[in-house]
Amino acid sequence: MKKIWEILVPTVTNEGKPIRVKQHKHWDKRVRELLGGLTIMQPNIKGEWVSPQGEIFTERMIPVRVCCDEKQISNIAQFTKTFYEQEVVMYYCISNEVKIV
Repeated sequence: MKKIWEILVPTVTNEGKPIRVKQHKHWDKRVRELLGGLTIMQPNIKGEWVSPQGEIFTERMIPVRVCCDEKQISNIAQFTKTFYEQEVVMYYCISNEVKIV
């Protein structure tokens, strides 16, 4: 069953270097090819988390919403983690019901 999911895309590497727009556009294209579309929100949220090694990461995140099933979002999260070389990637369900007119 398709749901609306939100995944948080990083704006910087683990070393704190900004991720280039060109790299984000490549990620966007890949997700668009897989799902047929995506909604990219403004990177106006700040995430903080503590790694298993005790290191604190603080960064702005880009919320991206997609319509897909749970297997697809899991695959996108794995792709995102590898593509951006992240230790973790967070995603969550926004809506259990999707209507497209």
